[in-house]
Amino acid sequence: VSGILVCEAGCVLENLESFLDNEGFVMPLDLGAKGSCQIGGNVSTNAGGLRLVRYGSLHGNVLGLEAVLADGTMLDMLGTLRKDNTGYDLKHLFIGSEGSLGIVTKVSILTPPKLSAVNVAILACDDYVSCQKLLLEAKRKLGEVLSAFEFLDSQSMDLVLNYLEGVRNPLPPSLHNFYALIETTGSDESYDKEKLQAFLLASMENGLISDAVIAQDINQASSFWRIREGVPEALMRAGAVYKYDLSLPLERMYDLVEQMRMRLGDSAKVVGYGHMGDGNLHLNISASQYDDAQRSNPLYMNGLRCTVEVSVRSMVLAS
Repeated sequence: VSGILVCEAGCVLENLESFLDNEGFVMPLDLGAKGSCQIGGNVSTNAGGLRLVRYGSLHGNVLGLEAVLADGTMLDMLGTLRKDNTGYDLKHLFIGSEGSLGIVTKVSILTPPKLSAVNVAILACDDYVSCQKLLLEAKRKLGEVLSAFEFLDSQSMDLVLNYLEGVRNPLPPSLHNFYALIETTGSDESYDKEKLQAFLLASMENGLISDAVIAQDINQASSFWRIREGVPEALMRAGAVYKYDLSLPLERMYDLVEQMRMRLGDSAKVVGYGHMGDGNLHLNISASQYDDAQRSNPLYMNGLRCTVEVSVRSMVLAS
């Protein structure tokens, strides 16, 4: 009834989602790696994920936790009250601390009710500026039903279409420069769908999007999500990949991708996708093979990994 889940840190996120689904609730956290990641690690890294735009960060959803310090001391902060003004809220020190203060062993988390009306759409944009404006309009026009806003560039879509079996281009026949995946979640399916359709029509008339399609059933919706969540798998199949997970100002987020392409030239493929709702970019550098074997070579400092890491650090600091 309360929607408060208390579990051990080793629970796999996908298993928690399945359990809550049967109880009529949902996890406020959803990740592409939900089949293997554990809730204790999610809390320790303050994972954001696909639906942060709707439910916010774990700082707002974790009600309490239990942690063990380096000397074996157990801290019991496993409260289940949404409002607790009885003292210092120490749990926030452990959310995102990555185990540096202690190991999270149990978590209590607020879970929202499961809503029945879910709509998913994929939209095509000509440039990143249009993606930014589209996000702002989605927050204004879709407001209370907007539950996800993801973006990926044409390189990401190309990888998924070429390396994942059974994935089809949602907006054929050609590739577009950018794609946005929008999900709405509400209680009235017809109202929510009409609202989404009106938003897409207005966005088309205003030149923010060049094409769009709304999933007609749960299978098509799953295929749309397969495109977004399948990018990491496609990158792994394409060869060596260097991954960077970065939070940047929304207006400069894709600048990093473009600057990396200029620096690396033809030596690697640079792919950008992520969560526009919270300014989280997944920057991926795809190469034919890893050059880790060059570590013993004095010339390694001129290798791809060094170039990537130095470039990313300098650009992030400049932001």
